[in-house]
Amino acid sequence: MPCKLPSSCNTVKPDLPTYLKSRCNIVDAALREFLPTAKTRPATIHDAMRYSVFAGGKRLRPILCMEAAEACGGKYEAALRPSAAVECIHTYSLIHDDLPCMDDDDLRRGQPTSHVKYGEGIAVLAGDALLTIAFEILADVKMSSRGRYNVADLVKELAVTAGSRHLVGGQVLDLEGEGEDVTLTPTELKYIHLSKTAALLTTSLRLGAMCANATPRKLEALTDFGTNLGLAFQIIDDILDVTQSSENLGKSAGKDAATDKSTYPALFGLEKSRAEAAKLTEKAHLALNPLGRKAKRLREIADYLLDRDY
Repeated sequence: MPCKLPSSCNTVKPDLPTYLKSRCNIVDAALREFLPTAKTRPATIHDAMRYSVFAGGKRLRPILCMEAAEACGGKYEAALRPSAAVECIHTYSLIHDDLPCMDDDDLRRGQPTSHVKYGEGIAVLAGDALLTIAFEILADVKMSSRGRYNVADLVKELAVTAGSRHLVGGQVLDLEGEGEDVTLTPTELKYIHLSKTAALLTTSLRLGAMCANATPRKLEALTDFGTNLGLAFQIIDDILDVTQSSENLGKSAGKDAATDKSTYPALFGLEKSRAEAAKLTEKAHLALNPLGRKAKRLREIADYLLDRDY
């Protein structure tokens, strides 16, 4: 399935949809090259891996990874492998999140989820395989021997983000925060979003910057940008779960309310949630000041994510 673009793209820079589409195609080509073919033995697992990876999506994290490299004075090609790696991690997390023992979703990106199509066992293994191959892809990045960072730095960056202190730990807290007898505090909810959505989004930016030999100041700026952008992104996601249809979202709408999950709209209402997302997006813009004009696309992406309708 081709990469999706938001129907609200007319509110952003005229050339941004074309830019995002072209970057989507670059990421897809890289993923097709790096992943085993669907016929590679055992074919079932490789077909399942590719099914979820190529089911569509905005490719936000890999695009941010490539754009971060360019914003730091490098070339996007240097960040292709990290871009593919973070998309594999993201897809693995979606496969596992959709499992009956987690969020129990039957629809993702407008298609049946992995466990619906292949069964729970293969879905678990497809997620495991994507998590593992992400590090195989990342390990082959070519870094300058005279640069500030090496491949081990990249691998550790992604491993910490994917582990128990961020993605996995955030999912644990997310599960523990469900149920009609549980209401998370705003601080607890923010911590979950920082551990999941914001963590992988920020790491995507950091990996791209590291591939471009970013200065510590620029790396810090992109870290701040990613943290605020990631929180804003998740708040908008929570809002869309309430306001949009399953057809428009490409996944089951209303799941948060159905599982009594604590979200920004549930805690603060839609109006305050939108205001908070706008405030965080403004903070993200301010964080980019050290990068000057080279951050133009990152700013446009931040605005597009705030205005999106799926």
